[in-house]
Amino acid sequence: MANTPQARKRIRRNENRALINGNRLSRIRTFVKKVETAIAGGDKTAAAEALLAAQPELARGVARGVLHKNTVARKMSRLSKRVASL
Repeated sequence: MANTPQARKRIRRNENRALINGNRLSRIRTFVKKVETAIAGGDKTAAAEALLAAQPELARGVARGVLHKNTVARKMSRLSKRVASL
């Protein structure tokens, strides 16, 4: 258990940040899932629209420190390639 006031504060802060970051990650996953379901359905216009909606969410995840920039670049590249191949 934390003994100093600073350590207690860090525990409180880390719990709050974990909750917020978890929500952000869940939101990003939802947007990516929408793209993948549109791709699976074979609807190119819906997939392109979902991809356009997912791009800023992924970029925001990088800006907030939830995801690594190379991870997002890889995901975006793969999704874009799949949408283009429809």
